Amino acid sequence: MTADRSVVGTDTTPARLPDVVAEPAVTSALAADLTAAGYTVEGVDALWGTEAAAALHRGVRVAARRALASRPTTPLSTVATLFVLGLPVPRAEADAAFPTVGVDALGAAGVLRADGDTVAAAVDLRPYAFVDDLGAGSWWIVSDLGELALGHAISEEHVLGIGGATTTLSGLQLPVPVRRVLDLGTGCGIQAMHARRFAEQVVATDISRRALDIARFNAQLNGIDGIDFRLGSLFEPVAGERFDRIVSNPPFVITPRRQGVPAYEYRDGGMVGDALVETVLRGLAEHLEPGGTAQLLGNWEHRWGDDGLERVRSWFADTDLDVWVVEREREDPPAYAETWIRDGGTKPGTAVFDDLVDAWLDDFRDRHVTGVGFGYVVVRSGGAPDLRRFERLPQVLGANPAGLGATIARTLDAVSWLAGRDDDAFAAAHLRVAGDVTEERHYWPGNDDPTVMTLVQGGGFGRRVDADTALAAFVGAADGELAVGQIIGAIAQLTGVDDRALTADLLPRLRDLVLDGLLLPA
Repeated sequence: MTADRSVVGTDTTPARLPDVVAEPAVTSALAADLTAAGYTVEGVDALWGTEAAAALHRGVRVAARRALASRPTTPLSTVATLFVLGLPVPRAEADAAFPTVGVDALGAAGVLRADGDTVAAAVDLRPYAFVDDLGAGSWWIVSDLGELALGHAISEEHVLGIGGATTTLSGLQLPVPVRRVLDLGTGCGIQAMHARRFAEQVVATDISRRALDIARFNAQLNGIDGIDFRLGSLFEPVAGERFDRIVSNPPFVITPRRQGVPAYEYRDGGMVGDALVETVLRGLAEHLEPGGTAQLLGNWEHRWGDDGLERVRSWFADTDLDVWVVEREREDPPAYAETWIRDGGTKPGTAVFDDLVDAWLDDFRDRHVTGVGFGYVVVRSGGAPDLRRFERLPQVLGANPAGLGATIARTLDAVSWLAGRDDDAFAAAHLRVAGDVTEERHYWPGNDDPTVMTLVQGGGFGRRVDADTALAAFVGAADGELAVGQIIGAIAQLTGVDDRALTADLLPRLRDLVLDGLLLPA
C-alpha cells in the first residue's frame, strides 16, 4: 500500500482518534461508577425494552432515544445515552453519572470529550455478558466508536469491539487450565481476557499500539491481571517462545492491494489474498508446546480448480500437527466484497461503494478466486498426527451458550483415545450414548418399518447422522454395560447376519460417532 490510505471519495476525513490511557486510579474509579449506575446488559436492555434493543442491533437508535425521553434522567440512562446511543449529554448529567472518577479525568483518559456545557463519548464502552465453563461473567469493554455514533465511515486505525466473531472465538477456546496462552492480534483484548480465566499467564500481541492501549485499559477496568501486552507483527513479539495454547482472530479479511482502498488495521493484515492466514497457520508448529493447542478463525480462498479446504490442508502438509478445519460458510466474490465494504461504514448505492466493489472484483478476477470460505481452525501439537479433518458444517445447531470449546476438548480427547486402540481393543471397550443424542424416525403412511432413521446431536456441532438398523440398534443398546464386540455379536445373532461382516461394517462408523461425541467411552 502507498502512504495515502484514505477512503476513496469520502467527504469526511475522520478526526484523529484520542489516546486511551489506562491509569489505575481512573479505571478503578470508573468501574465503581459503572457498578453504581447498574450499567449491565440486563440493566441497559431494561431501560428501553426489547423492541428498542432489537432496533439497536439493527443500527437504529430512534426507539431507544424515544423511550429514554419519556423517563427521568438517571446515571444509568446518562451512561447508556453516551456510550450505547453515542449521543451527547449535558455536563451536569455527566457529572452526576461519574461522581467518583469525574468527567475531567475521563477526558484526560480519552474516554469522554467535553465541549462547553455538553459531554460526548470519545470511545465506545459497552457492558458485556458471557457464559463459559467457569460460569456466568460480565465485563465492560472499551472500543472505538462505530459508524452509528460517528455519522461517517470509521478510521483505518479503528479498534473493534464485541461482535459475532468475538463470541465465536471465545466460545472455541478450550476450557482447560494451562500455564501460558498467546493471543495473537488481541485487538480490544477480549480474547486475552477470556483466556486468562483458564491460564496462569497470557501474552497479547498486536501491530496496533492503539489496540494495545485499549486492551490494557479493558484489563485494568475489569480487574484482570496476568496479561503481558506486546507490540509487533504476528509472531515477531514472541520469537523463540512456546505456548500451551494460541488463540487468534487474525486480520484475515481479504482486501485488494490497490491505492485508495482503506486498509483497516483490525481486519487487514496487509498481505495479498489469504496469505496472512497461511502465515499464521504455518507458524503455529514452532510456537506450540508439545500437546499444546490452537483455536483460530480465518478466511481462505477457493480458486479455479483449487478447493479452499484442500489449500488449507496443504499448509499443514509438512507438519506433525493434529488439524481440524471447519468451513462454516462460503461467500461468492460480490457478496464477500459487499459485506466488508459495508463493515467499514461505506453506504451501498454510493459511487464510493461501487468503486470499492470494482476493486474487490478486479482483485478476485485477477487471482482466479471463485469464493471465500470462513471457519474455524483447531490444531494440536504432538507426535505423529492422528487427526486431519477438513469438513464443511454450514449449520452449527448445538444449543450450548458457552460455545464449542468443551466440544472441541472432548473431540481432541477422543482422538487420543481412538489412536490408542486397534480394532481388537476398540471391540473390548465399553461405550455409552451421549445424553444429548436423540433419534428421529420417519415412516411411510401405514408402514411399521421406518424408511429413514437419523441420530441427532443436541449440543456441540448439532450433527445429524443417518443410521441403518444395525447402527441404530447399537446406539440404542450402548449404555456402558456390554463391550462393543458383545453388542455387535448380539445384533448379528438377532438379525441373522455374519458377525465378522457386521463388525467390519460397524467399527469404522462407531469410531466416527466417538470422534463426533455421539458415543462416549464409558
